[in-house]
Amino acid sequence: MNHLQLVLKRSPLRQAALDTLIAEQHDPHSGKFHQWLTPQQFGEAFGVLDADIAAASAWLTSQGFTVNGVYPNKMQIDFSGTAGQIGHAFHTREKYYTVAQAGHFANETDISVPAALQDVVVGVHGLNDFRPVALHLTPRTVKFDAKTQAFHPIEAGKGATSQAINSPFTNNVRALVPYDMAKIYGVDTLHAKGITGKNVTIAVLEEASMQPSDWTSFVNLFGLRRYGGSFHQIQPQAAGFTNCSNPAVGNPAQDDGETLMDAEWATAMAPSAHVVVASCGNFDFDGLGGIVAAATNLINGTQRPDVISASYGLGEDIVDKASKSEFDLLWAQADAEGISVFVSSGDSGSSPDFNGSVIERLGVSANALATSPNDTAVGGTDIADELDHTTAKYFAARFNAQYGSALSYVPEIPWNWSCGNEVAAKSMGFSSAVAFCKQQLAEGVYPTSEAGSGGPSSVDIKPAWQRLVYHAAKDQSRDLPDVALYAGSFNNATAAIVCDAKNPCTSGFLAPVDTDGGTSLSSPLFAGIQALMDQALADKHLPKDQGNAAPTLYALAAEEYGGAAGNAPASLAACNANNGTHGTSGCAFHNITRGSNSTQCVEAAGETTPDCYFYGTMPDFITLGSNDQLQYVTVRIGLTSTSSTQYTAATQAYAARPGWSFATGLGSVNAGNLLTAWEKFVNAP
Repeated sequence: MNHLQLVLKRSPLRQAALDTLIAEQHDPHSGKFHQWLTPQQFGEAFGVLDADIAAASAWLTSQGFTVNGVYPNKMQIDFSGTAGQIGHAFHTREKYYTVAQAGHFANETDISVPAALQDVVVGVHGLNDFRPVALHLTPRTVKFDAKTQAFHPIEAGKGATSQAINSPFTNNVRALVPYDMAKIYGVDTLHAKGITGKNVTIAVLEEASMQPSDWTSFVNLFGLRRYGGSFHQIQPQAAGFTNCSNPAVGNPAQDDGETLMDAEWATAMAPSAHVVVASCGNFDFDGLGGIVAAATNLINGTQRPDVISASYGLGEDIVDKASKSEFDLLWAQADAEGISVFVSSGDSGSSPDFNGSVIERLGVSANALATSPNDTAVGGTDIADELDHTTAKYFAARFNAQYGSALSYVPEIPWNWSCGNEVAAKSMGFSSAVAFCKQQLAEGVYPTSEAGSGGPSSVDIKPAWQRLVYHAAKDQSRDLPDVALYAGSFNNATAAIVCDAKNPCTSGFLAPVDTDGGTSLSSPLFAGIQALMDQALADKHLPKDQGNAAPTLYALAAEEYGGAAGNAPASLAACNANNGTHGTSGCAFHNITRGSNSTQCVEAAGETTPDCYFYGTMPDFITLGSNDQLQYVTVRIGLTSTSSTQYTAATQAYAARPGWSFATGLGSVNAGNLLTAWEKFVNAP
């Protein structure tokens, strides 16, 4: 078992000092505002004491392990050994398990360490292979018809496909291109001013590589080459370490859909930026894991990026304590170093783990990678014109030279492919989402949980800045998401074009092309927008790096939405996403108030599912029986709700609403207006 991480715990005094410093780094009235640290400075001030590190390393060696090194942050010791040594040293046993019909390994019991180390050791990361998963849909292949100016699906893609709606895209697919996203989110106005992400580095964390020609195809087809951006793939290594293996693409006709979508769409928003794919292989018994290895080595390295995007997720309810602690300590270190980290909130409504049979029975949860108070969680939206039958108002009938058709900002709702999408339900004449779901069940439509995720953390406490805005949840938890951008559409009728090795992009779309989505799209989109903020600030001789964007975003949103106390200002209603482009033209944020991310949940084989309002049963859910034969069982099916007896706007998990919500956080942004507000904030007297 190679490159396990002994995750260390700083003293309460050092933790309090770190929290104070990060708050001061984000306070424009502080003398430490934007005074970022190096990894070495971080380790010296906020890591574990050298004597404790020496004691922990000596103990590992005495147990037969090989100590590969200590990271500059002085919070992680990389070591290797065997499963037998793990069992002997930590008083547990590695075993194989079958979970959701898939094989996994994990430690049988909690570990224990000598009493002398208990105050400085959190645990060991890498004792199991429950690792973050990519948060994107299955790509859908489409073919362009130049006569009708429409894309026709030739591959179904993932999720329910029979939820037909009366819209221009019932039998077609609308494929969004960089021009469309830039127009919808006000990025085009910044590009016109030369604010394109120049001299800013965006790293996308991956566990697989891609064909560089895909990125080249993307920038060439959509006219982005003229901006002079760059693309590189690296396997980052911190000094003295060799724990990032190369997940090379073996077949020239294949590559990873997650990786290419992240790299291409970060470039779409910031076409002059340096986009770096930081990829490490995710091999069996390699404890560090792909994206965690990439993040650890980048943040502790000498060539650190300005912005990081991580489009992966793993629910807090299935992550071990050591792994969760490692995620949080990495993002805190990145924040203190000035790196802006964006993490996808998840693709399955009120739990990032709902996409996966028996895991759908776990109930409400939050993405463990995103619930640190030192990153910005990005949820998913859908553009509502299709369901509102207002497409002609917001999209041109024919494409322009950049293959785009968006005319302006388009009203948004939470991305929700399931029958819990009440906007879709009412668009099709149903009185409620429950009525729509019952009809779908009667027609035998298989349930889906595809939706932008949000929910409260069960581990991390609410940071002070998250309490600032109108309708902030009155809990003690770090809540997700913070903001949201386009992720997908109901019925998969609209998606983003990606250029991949299987279906390379060609001029005029003469050949089939793939489309994709998910909050894996939302996170790199916002990372690209952050790169625009960084360049514009640097151009005015202000610090380029901003650290965690969330504290600033909440402070700016409070100016439009109002604070947590008192009445909401008139600007809250003015910034309602339903107003469209004219009503929100002066807003930095689009407040999304319709719809929810409540999705379908199940209960099977007598297992009790929390947080679910059941409305029927379904007899075709497949599970693995005790005799290793596939069996059909009857399951109850419902919608996620904080009440098992009623499903209302107050109980559904979760409804969009004025101000902040678990569905879309603060909502989406107008990048041009956001920059104006950001510059004012940074220049605060």
